[in-house]
Order: sequence, then structure tokens, then C-alpha cells
Amino acid sequence: MKKIKKAALSLALSLILVWPAVLSAQVITERYGQGVFANSYGPIKLVVDASVAIKDINSPYVLFILYLAAGEVGQNIVVHRDGITMIYQGQEYKMPPVKELREKYHRQMRDTNLYQISGREGLASTWVRFYKFPTDLDFFPLLSSSSPPVEEGLLTGNIGFRTRCYFKNPGFKKGDEVIIRVTAKNDPNLSNEVTVILE
Repeated sequence: MKKIKKAALSLALSLILVWPAVLSAQVITERYGQGVFANSYGPIKLVVDASVAIKDINSPYVLFILYLAAGEVGQNIVVHRDGITMIYQGQEYKMPPVKELREKYHRQMRDTNLYQISGREGLASTWVRFYKFPTDLDFFPLLSSSSPPVEEGLLTGNIGFRTRCYFKNPGFKKGDEVIIRVTAKNDPNLSNEVTVILE
């Protein structure tokens, strides 16, 4: 009987010691409404505006607008386009090349217009309002834009990176969960992710 009590006590103690680590390893996604999801914790702050993806869930390519910033003062983080992935039903997807998107998908302007008429209350409630985002840097600029596509963005101080991110639609349905993960190019240990609910 004493052995059983000792084992139970030992198990309870180990769970208490491990519990904070389990909590800290969990991804914390904040929901702000209107398709806006954020994770303000970790080395990379991340907001995903999925309003267009939610409204046009059957589109062959889906648009997410990402807002990225360094999580700590003094950090200089480089995010390459290949460091942004979408995870859906356990499968990881990378963004298509700009050339592929432009050849196979001709609704970028429509997506941009749809995004511009979406409400901004959810986005305005996030940390984004405290940062500056260069307007001439984008992984998927419009064809009519004078700015060429960039391969990476820099996060430093109060300067963040805002970009369109397109992914090929793997067969989304209303209510599905999608993870958007961002990993730094200059340090793979710096990463963060947000869980998006397509509802």
C-alpha cells in the first residue's frame, strides 16, 4: 500500500513540475473577430487576417494577409517566403511561386478589393496598431504594382512586415482549422504559429 501511495505521490509531483512547460509549449491563438487571429507571444508576433479566405472558401488559391513583428526589442528577424507554411489536416503546404499564381489565378485584384471592404475593427484591436508596415514590400504584389515581389521581410524595432500569402486550396470546408506557421530564416529556433478557424 505504501508503494502505491509513494508512486501516486511521485506521479503527482512530476506532473506539477512538468505542467508549466506543457502550458508554455501550447500555441496561444487570440480571436478578434472578422476573420482575424493573432499570437502575440513568442519571438515572432503574428496576426493572420483570414477574412478573404473565409468569404471565398472555394477559391482555388486562398489569401491570408499576414502581419509580422519581432517579439522582443533589439531583435532583427528575417522571414523568407519559404519560412511561411500552412498546415491543414496534418499536411504542410508552402506558398506557390509568384509566376504560378499569376499564370493560374487571375483574381488577385478581386481579392484585394474584397479585403479592402472588409471591416477593420478586429485588426485594429491587435498589436498591429503600434507598428509600421512598409507598403512596398509584399510576397505577392499586384501585377499592376510598381514594386516587384520580395523574397523576404525584415522585422526590427517597431517596423513589421505585412504581406499577402497565397496557398493552393487543399479542399477547405467551413469550420476547418488551419495553422499558419512562420519560421525565421536567420534563426530556425525563432518561430510562431496561429490557428485559424474558417467559419
